[in-house]
Amino acid sequence: MGKVFLIGAGPGDPDLITVKGLKAIQAADVILYDRLVNKQLLQEAKPEGELIFCGKFPSLHLMKQETINQLLVQYGKENKMVVRLKGGDPFVYGRGAEEALILAENGIAYEVVPGITSGIATPAYAGIPVTHREIGRSLAMITGHSNNEEIKWKQLATAVDTLAIYMGVSNLPFIVDNLIEGGKALETPVAIIQEGTTESQKVMIGNLLTIVALVEKHKIRNPAIIIVGEVVKIGEKLAEWRET
Repeated sequence: MGKVFLIGAGPGDPDLITVKGLKAIQAADVILYDRLVNKQLLQEAKPEGELIFCGKFPSLHLMKQETINQLLVQYGKENKMVVRLKGGDPFVYGRGAEEALILAENGIAYEVVPGITSGIATPAYAGIPVTHREIGRSLAMITGHSNNEEIKWKQLATAVDTLAIYMGVSNLPFIVDNLIEGGKALETPVAIIQEGTTESQKVMIGNLLTIVALVEKHKIRNPAIIIVGEVVKIGEKLAEWRET
C-alpha cells in the first residue's frame, strides 16, 4: 500500500512552499495538481513521475471531485507515493478534508502537509496584516463563491473586525449589499488582491461604497482575495512610505 500526501503549495509564489512539501514533490511517483498551483513546482518532479491535471475553473470542472477521489484511492493502492498538490492550504477551501476521509475509509495512509493560505499571504504581500492589536483583533475566513444565505453575511458585518473572502469577485455586489445591510459602515476599507504573491499581483483599494465600481472599471477578476476591515489602512500607509 502506498501513501498519499495532501500538500498545500501556497498562494502562487513557488518559493512559499514548505520544505516538507517540496521534498514530497521531488520523491513522488504521481502528482495530481490543481489549476492554481505554480507550474514551476512541477519542474521539481522526477522525470519518470506522472503528472495529472485536476484543474477546476469557476464555471468548468475538467475533473470532478469524485474522479479525483477515485484516482487517489487507485494510486494509493498501487504502492506508489502520491502527491495531491493544491494551491494555498489543503484544509482551507481546498477540499482536502474530503479527500482525507476517502483515503481513511479505504485504509490508505495519508499525510497532510500544510501550506500558506492565500487569505493571509496575499494581503501580507500587499502590506496588509489580517490581524492587528488595536484594529483587527478578530478574523473570519469566508468563501465568496456562492451568493446564498448559508453564509450569515449580515451577522458577520458586526461580529468580526477583519473579513478575508476567498473567490468572491463575481459575487461582490451581493456581498457588499449584505454587509451594509448588516451594519457595516459605507466607509469601511476594502482591498482586493488579484493573483497575489505572483508577478501579476494587482491591488485595488476602496471602501464598501466604491469597491464594486472600482472592480468593474479596472476589470479585477478571480483568483483574488477580498479583505474588509480597518487593517486595510495599514497597507495604504505602507504603500505611501514605499513611494516616498
